Amino acid sequence: MVDQSKPFQRLRISRLTPHTGYARPHFYIQNPVKASSSALEVMTDLRFIPAATVSSDLDLDTATQKMIARGVRSLLVTNALEDVIGIITSRDLLGERPQAAMHARGIPFGEVRVSDVMTSDEHIEVLHLDDVLHAHVGDVVETLKHSGRQHALVVEEDSSTGKTTIRGIFSASQIARQLGVHAQPHALSDTFEGIERAMAAQY
Repeated sequence: MVDQSKPFQRLRISRLTPHTGYARPHFYIQNPVKASSSALEVMTDLRFIPAATVSSDLDLDTATQKMIARGVRSLLVTNALEDVIGIITSRDLLGERPQAAMHARGIPFGEVRVSDVMTSDEHIEVLHLDDVLHAHVGDVVETLKHSGRQHALVVEEDSSTGKTTIRGIFSASQIARQLGVHAQPHALSDTFEGIERAMAAQY
């Protein structure tokens, strides 16, 4: 609590010195990587980068704007207790799901909600941090390709509460960027082809 009896003091101001660097997150996501690099080098670690989330009752235009504002292609869908109940991707927003929801419920696009098009928690496959700690970038690529998914969530158990928590996220497009490959936002097969060519060229 602030002691109101003491006046606030100005902080010392000085000049920026030449050759000053800047702090980076522990796992700086823009580092160039190789297939043999640690999987952690391409994982968005939610301890250092705040999760991009959206409420399940928001409309799709708002969800799209949240993705654009954060520069991401997926959002964790949360409830009032801030538990993760699903995930929504740019492919969900631009694919067939909105039209299917409109047809099934007989509603206009503006009334379609995130909950109508998201992948709900019971259908989300996850990776465990204990496995990721010993994995390589190539292992993650193989996992994503096998599942046919753009993203994979990494979970761990909170040692103090015992609750399962999403610790990180893998994204095929991010892996592609860090390998120097131009990712195709809505052509996952092309993204994986580019990733595999880049990894093959490293050997």
